[in-house]
Amino acid sequence: MPQLIVLPHEHLCPDGAALDAASGDTLCDSLIKAGIELDHACEQSCACTTCHVIVREGFASLNPSTEMEDDLLDKAWGLEPQSRLACQAIVDGADLVIEIPRYSINMVKEGH
Repeated sequence: MPQLIVLPHEHLCPDGAALDAASGDTLCDSLIKAGIELDHACEQSCACTTCHVIVREGFASLNPSTEMEDDLLDKAWGLEPQSRLACQAIVDGADLVIEIPRYSINMVKEGH
C-alpha cells in the first residue's frame, strides 16, 4: 500500500501526516479518509480548484491530467508544474509527498 506524506499545513494538518493510501483512490479521498479536511467545493467533479495540491514527490506515478483539469488548474492559487487537483489525481502504487497550498480560491467554507 503506498504511503502518502502530507507536509505541514497551518490549518488542515499542522504537524504533517503520514498515511496509507489505497491504489485506485484519489488523493482527495485518501486525505478525507485520514481526517484531513481538504476543501472540495464541487463534490470532486472537477469543476473548481479548491482541492489543489502540489505533488513534491511521486508526481510521475499519478494518472495523467485531463485537458479539463489543466484548464481549471490555470485558475489555482500558487500553481506549480507539479500541481494537481486532488479529486482527479489517482494513487497508483508509489509513495507520494504532497503539499496543500496555503490558500485556495474558495471564498466561503462550510462549517466556519
